[in-house]
Amino acid sequence: MFTVEIRIDGDHLKKISFAKSLDIQSILKENLENKGQLIAYKINNKFINYNNKTVINSDTIIDGITRTSIAGDAIYKNTSIFVLCKAFNTIFKNEKKLIIEHSIGDGIYAEVIDYTFSEKEINQLTQEMQNIIDSEMPIEKIELNSSEAEDIFTKLNRDDVNKHLTHNTINVHKCGDFYDYLIGQTAEDTSYIKSFEIIYLAPGLVLRFPNRISNKINGEFELSRKLFTTHQEHDKWLSILGVHFVSAINIAVKDYSITDLIQVEEALHEKKIVDIAKHITRNNDTKLVLIAGPSSSGKTSFAKRLSIHLRVNGIRPYILGMDDYFLPRSHTPKKENGDFDFESVNSLDLELLNNDLQKVLNGEEVELPKYNFRQGIRESSHKKLKLEENEILIMEGIHGLNDVLSSSVPFNQKLRIYVSALNNLNIDAHNRIPTTDSRKIRRLVRDHNYRGHSGEQTLEMWDSVREGEDKNIFPFQENADFMFNSILTYELGVLKKYILPILHSINEYSPHYSEALRLWKIVEHIYNIKDGNVPSNSILREFIGGSIFNY
Repeated sequence: MFTVEIRIDGDHLKKISFAKSLDIQSILKENLENKGQLIAYKINNKFINYNNKTVINSDTIIDGITRTSIAGDAIYKNTSIFVLCKAFNTIFKNEKKLIIEHSIGDGIYAEVIDYTFSEKEINQLTQEMQNIIDSEMPIEKIELNSSEAEDIFTKLNRDDVNKHLTHNTINVHKCGDFYDYLIGQTAEDTSYIKSFEIIYLAPGLVLRFPNRISNKINGEFELSRKLFTTHQEHDKWLSILGVHFVSAINIAVKDYSITDLIQVEEALHEKKIVDIAKHITRNNDTKLVLIAGPSSSGKTSFAKRLSIHLRVNGIRPYILGMDDYFLPRSHTPKKENGDFDFESVNSLDLELLNNDLQKVLNGEEVELPKYNFRQGIRESSHKKLKLEENEILIMEGIHGLNDVLSSSVPFNQKLRIYVSALNNLNIDAHNRIPTTDSRKIRRLVRDHNYRGHSGEQTLEMWDSVREGEDKNIFPFQENADFMFNSILTYELGVLKKYILPILHSINEYSPHYSEALRLWKIVEHIYNIKDGNVPSNSILREFIGGSIFNY
């Protein structure tokens, strides 16, 4: 006898005992069909194809993953991108290379280097994508030896993939006569894509995805212009650095030019910070600088580096702790599940904070609070604050871009800065490294090094962290006066030596095993870079240690 546990999106559905071996497909068909918008399956936390012929004869966990889950949403998006790339290949043959760049709004931005799409071509891509979807074409995952793969991808004008061929075999996705190398999971066939939209955004396009709950496109596309401009600025930085894919970083490691590349990139960071400091200095009205951004974006290091340049310009910054204005635990709002919602702006004593800000900016003295996190109460810090001439306040926290936080401060007296680790280098033309993955890897390393958290603990809380960001940070990012992209194209080479042991510690029985495996597949493409190459004031030092700043 053996037992099979059936789960939907990680939640227990049923347990069934069997006396004889059964193939996986019969179990799936009998127990998981019509259980929602299923898009993928896992056996013992490993993804499988629905037509997998695996025979089960021991205790097993089978997971059905729905379209509405976070994992299922990622698979839907991966599949949509795969179908777009196939459609592009059908229309443009092998003459042009589509590069999947970065997320923007509810979609993904893609472009061809030195080429501008026409409206006609956008319509052709839309129609061809729909034809592929309507044809319900199977998406197979197959293993090729390196010579076979090299021949195929050479014909497809994908020299960027050929640079990955460092092993004897490579796993690729196949749909009809189209092949692609993908890190992420896809659905088993093209019919799973029920809704999409391609819009023209010169010089490229945006592939829009539907809301994961309704599975419908949400109205008209809203372009986050400041964020898009920041992404485009990063593309210019990549041109200055002479890199576009991780293979360029690997080449720099091999030919010992990586130190020069790091110095140039760190100088680009420094130049941006200097420019922001100059703006603050020239604007005599600015008395409050608000710094906000999602988790593991390097906000603290940015604030300290900005403070140094303000001091160089004759301005003395005072960093005010936002966390000290938390409400007593008994007044903290709660989520629907009953947990405290510490990430809500309403978990702060907004009345006290705004009163203190108003008084300080009017030249009055205030006594600063201090929050006792262990007891969940606010205490007196016995510290007083009064701004003198040429002094300003800096506040760093997730709500800095939300005007409710500083409603008592006139707009001309405050400057808002959004800090995030935005688009990293692509692994190749079709495999980008999402912003959330860059931050997740940073946080895994930092939590392990400085908070004593295991990789499993960090991954367990990540969805909740992302939920808070979606609610409290991203809706306000366009309020920023400046955006600072804290990503460093070389950083994964440095973080690799730290992240791999953390990921390897997550065993195959963990519900986070498939995610750990996916992250491992990302960093395995990048060569190791020694810590000694990282400047002591780099934002990266916030995560690996050795910073000149105190945290």
